[in-house]
Amino acid sequence: MTLKIAVIIGSTRPGRLGPKVAEWVVAQAAERENASYELVDLADYELPLLDESLPAGWGKYEHEHTKRWAAKVAEFDGFVFVTPEYNHSTSGALKNAIDFVGAEWNDKAAAFIGYGSLGAARAIEHLRGIAAELQIADVRQNVNFSLFTDFQDFSEFTPADRHADDVQVLFDQLEKWAGAMATLR
Repeated sequence: MTLKIAVIIGSTRPGRLGPKVAEWVVAQAAERENASYELVDLADYELPLLDESLPAGWGKYEHEHTKRWAAKVAEFDGFVFVTPEYNHSTSGALKNAIDFVGAEWNDKAAAFIGYGSLGAARAIEHLRGIAAELQIADVRQNVNFSLFTDFQDFSEFTPADRHADDVQVLFDQLEKWAGAMATLR
């Protein structure tokens, strides 16, 4: 079975750095044999601030944008969340997108890649708690990019060489867990 993994760009703000990081992640995954990695850009879904009248856990979505997003999330066995760190947490856009749907996240695996002044370590820790609530098994390995050392002039993505090895460990762990979680669905 070939696993299908989404690499989700967790920011929608103008001038964001997420697409550069996420494209690097997908390029690093190009030679993987057990999984295919697909770029998913939250900006393409234009989700408003959560506007469903019923909780996502009920699975009764009324808006077309929610149904479209739910169908996309449901396609995958696992996720790589590429998150910035805004005010010691993840972006509002990513949290909003996660909150829009419920069961589509359940019994899947996730890994986290962050960028920020401290490599988005605090944003990733917040995402781990969110993942647990949604029954997403998160892997230990994460990759943290510093705005000071992995970006030239805080804008051009120039990752240190060591990150290429780190992300392969992340992929190994994610694929193992995504495969194991698939047996639960």
